[in-house]
Amino acid sequence: PITSAPWNPMPEIDFHQLLAMTDDTGLFQHARYATPDPHHGYCIDDNARALIAALLHQRLTGDEASPIPLQRYLAFLVYAFNDDISRFRNFMSYDRHWLEDVGSHDSQGRTIWALGLTVQLAPDENARGAARNLLHRAMPAVHDLQFLRSRAFALLGIDAYLQHERDDNARQLRDHVAEHLFAAWCANASDDWPWWEDVATYDNAKLPHALLVAGHAMRRPDMVDAALRSLAWLLDVQTADAGHLSIIGNDGWLPRGGERAPFDQQPLEAHALVHACLAAARVTGHDAWADHAWRCFRWFHGRNDLNIPLYDETTGGCQDGLNANGPNANQGAESTLAYLLSVLEIHAYQHERTAPARAQNWPTVGLGLVGDNDARAWLSLW
Repeated sequence: PITSAPWNPMPEIDFHQLLAMTDDTGLFQHARYATPDPHHGYCIDDNARALIAALLHQRLTGDEASPIPLQRYLAFLVYAFNDDISRFRNFMSYDRHWLEDVGSHDSQGRTIWALGLTVQLAPDENARGAARNLLHRAMPAVHDLQFLRSRAFALLGIDAYLQHERDDNARQLRDHVAEHLFAAWCANASDDWPWWEDVATYDNAKLPHALLVAGHAMRRPDMVDAALRSLAWLLDVQTADAGHLSIIGNDGWLPRGGERAPFDQQPLEAHALVHACLAAARVTGHDAWADHAWRCFRWFHGRNDLNIPLYDETTGGCQDGLNANGPNANQGAESTLAYLLSVLEIHAYQHERTAPARAQNWPTVGLGLVGDNDARAWLSLW
């Protein structure tokens, strides 16, 4: 169990801001303070993340009447698929008009991630069938994803899908994407810069996370070792002298041989680190990784460079970033979900570690046993 947690009980799972940001179409992208801002409409990225939150909550509680509208978020993904080119659209205006024929590479990857998890974790066969059908139509496009992070998102989804389905084509695609990700790391990494690119930018922890999951599934210790090395480095370069998480800012990033940009720090980064560190805890069996996850989570609650919480207890939302002069007060979908998903994942980890024998229908994890089917059953979540 996480040993450094200062909360007893664990932080509350609060859906108020997520539900306030959701209408009968889907999840709004942006907010003005905590109020949804219809001017910016919707995007598939956020609805895919919201679908993951719904799946995790339903699996965590066993509550088929979960307040999170899983079917609404899944329907958004179904509607976003452009059959003419077999790609997902991303941005939709408030009046339900698509603003493009095809979305970004990252939006393709994130949507495949959510669909793969839906096949694995759906509460019923209707949702699973819809996700499976859509995933089969979308998966060939993974070959055309040009960016490492886009491929990492898709890799997480394909691996999740393979926990539930036997599919040789999907397995070959997973192996191909993982080999590409590993080759990119080997081509660029060095002892003092164990990273994929010459600059560390956004959603960084998804790269070691995806390689870790795939390497574990493929029984490739070289991949697992590279993933753990890069994740440890990522934690090191984002740890302040005082010991708290100090995220790479998006105003300049972290170039090789250069200085880390101190601001603006994004909640998405804290969540990605929580996610990846819990995966490392499962693979290695070492709770030190879970302690790192908890330290990263505390960034939301004020253990950061400005000692200011970004989580808003009155709304259940999360502010959109940490700037040099304080938080961005808006509580949009991406930031609110970064916090909510972190909470759900930490609750799941604690549940799994402290009460595996008592939890009915809860997949336990054989930590550290490469190829252990029980471990693989939930590894793709993390």
